[in-house]
Amino acid sequence: MVKQMKKEEILVLGGGLSGCEAAWQLARAGWPVRLYEMRPEKNTPAHQTAKLAELVCSNSLKSNNPVSAPGLLKEELRRAGSLLVSVADNVAVPGGQALAVDREQFAAGVSEAIEGNPLITLVREEVREIPREGREGIVVVATGPLTSGPLAEDIARLTGSAHLYFYDAISPIVDSATLDESKIFRASRYGKGGEDYLNCPLTKDDYEKFVDEILSAEEVELHSFEDTRYFEACLPIEELARRGRDTLRFGPMKPVGLTDPRTGRRPYAVVQLRQENQRADSYNLVGFQNHLKFGEQKRILRMIPGLERAGFLRFGQIHRNTYLNAPALLSDTLQLRQAPNIFFAGQLCGTEGYIEAMATGFMAGTQAARLAGGEEPVPLPRETALGSLCHYISSAERKGYQPANIAFDLLPPLELFTEEEHKRYRDKRLRREEQCRRAQAALDIWFEKMQLTETVHK
Repeated sequence: MVKQMKKEEILVLGGGLSGCEAAWQLARAGWPVRLYEMRPEKNTPAHQTAKLAELVCSNSLKSNNPVSAPGLLKEELRRAGSLLVSVADNVAVPGGQALAVDREQFAAGVSEAIEGNPLITLVREEVREIPREGREGIVVVATGPLTSGPLAEDIARLTGSAHLYFYDAISPIVDSATLDESKIFRASRYGKGGEDYLNCPLTKDDYEKFVDEILSAEEVELHSFEDTRYFEACLPIEELARRGRDTLRFGPMKPVGLTDPRTGRRPYAVVQLRQENQRADSYNLVGFQNHLKFGEQKRILRMIPGLERAGFLRFGQIHRNTYLNAPALLSDTLQLRQAPNIFFAGQLCGTEGYIEAMATGFMAGTQAARLAGGEEPVPLPRETALGSLCHYISSAERKGYQPANIAFDLLPPLELFTEEEHKRYRDKRLRREEQCRRAQAALDIWFEKMQLTETVHK
């Protein structure tokens, strides 16, 4: 039951990445916020702590290269004053070109900021239906992929949609003290980012035996409410193996861009380990989400060179994710079309990925603040990464809709009018650089429309 609120409080449901960002942006705009998080009163199958903004899967926020789609999105959020990207920058760990973070320090940093903000009241309580109270009934729903059953049912009643499920992933984590580094080499692909990854090289014979064991391994039994409609961008390793014997070698085990210094050659296949925290006492197996029984994981993953005696701090998992058919329901400002006072953000609104959750939380929070002040929401220009992401959410093909990560394919193509422009932008990197330049210029115009000052988005 939602407790009595102050008259003008705006509600944010969910203390994950998107909910915390939305609450912060509302408070920054001067609005009092009541932020609901059900943990630890009610836990989820994936979370391990009661901290806000806990990262339950990887600890990577993907590429930090400003001439990449994830890098561009992060740069936009930095300029716009994102709390979570700022915390991530402060607790970064080596990750090559990726922005990887110490997940414990990240959650602690966000929790400290939210709990210390005088305009944000944190309530540890499960919300079982979307409240229809508060200032003009404005609510940001950011309860994430593991939205509790009663609230999910209420959302289904409100939207008229049946639940849609896909499966998200948790990669295994190993104790660094149990690794045999004599069989492992340090490197990032193509030498970009120094020697931030541990690489376990496999010969062809190693790889073939590994695939055989994956294909014959025992999987966790599905519950009656589950199915196997996996999210295509985050497939378990056993599903990849079933799609062809070389699929893993062209996926999470691809050796491209890596040279084993002991042989001077590229390995047949590679398993990469990424540092989990600033102490460097644990590493996760990149892309090794799976639905295998824990005993099977321990047995099979110890076949990987260097992991023969690995101690597992966490085994891989696949868990149910819930999301809306956003194109049928949401506007490009993340408002529910039939009830514009209700905003959705994060994976629940139809995105995939940490940085995308932060970005949609930012979008929902800033637009809800405008609505609370009696102003019309202002969508971001399509030229920006965030504008294109929200455009995709609201206008993609409805049938078979699946959440998306940010990608240059979502941005509008460059408009080239002269022969000279066509010649210049044949080079893909130059096209990307120009798209990024145009995105930042379009963001400047949006700042002016939103009446954000330089000190806000520096």
